[in-house]
Amino acid sequence: MALKVIGAGFGRTGTLSMKAALERLGFNKCHHMIEVLMPDDPTQLDYWDAIGQGERPGWDDIFDGYEACVDFPSSVYWKELSEAYPDAKVVLTVRDFESWYKSAASTIFAVGKSQPAWTKIIPKPRKISRMTDNIIWQGKFDGKFEDKAYAEQVWNNHIEEVKDGLPADRLLVFQVKDGWGSLCAFLNLPIPDEAFPRVNDTAQFHEMIKGMNRMAHVPWIAGGVLIAAAIAAYLAFQ
Repeated sequence: MALKVIGAGFGRTGTLSMKAALERLGFNKCHHMIEVLMPDDPTQLDYWDAIGQGERPGWDDIFDGYEACVDFPSSVYWKELSEAYPDAKVVLTVRDFESWYKSAASTIFAVGKSQPAWTKIIPKPRKISRMTDNIIWQGKFDGKFEDKAYAEQVWNNHIEEVKDGLPADRLLVFQVKDGWGSLCAFLNLPIPDEAFPRVNDTAQFHEMIKGMNRMAHVPWIAGGVLIAAAIAAYLAFQ
């Protein structure tokens, strides 16, 4: 199975809505960061962690069973993927930079930044942190995402590189607010008799960040409980 649609847009450009839309249009399945993070296929995280460290596993292995991909981390490799799958069409999801930066800073970037250091001794959180840093924050943004002007330059450069790197008949620059029309015309598919998906996961990200902040205190709490138990046990034998 080869990719038929490649998403070149950054995360937080409506990529989860795009995943739902493409799957509704019959592309089975659409790869998204959630596939990398979920436990259903642990090899996904291993593949992308290896890529972040400079290895290049076969794209066919990574996308086995997928007909489309959107979101980070695959969108960082849109050029390699467009060359590996020359018949695939490319959809570049975009939005206003100001709203994108605010969204990304308060969700996907904030989750990584709020991750307690002690969790990185656990294999999966350590891999996730290393993978997202290597591919996105240190990789695509050179460790300067918090420099808004620099992030905007990366954003603009990415958009221009995609536009310049593909023929017009192979690329659609798309905003999810545009709905089915231009997307279905580009993919030569009929428009579904239902509203375009609108998946907003911002609230879930904010809950994750709150959870991360609570977890930062776990070692101290656990340590305090153990010390208190040890003291109680000692006194019981006096």
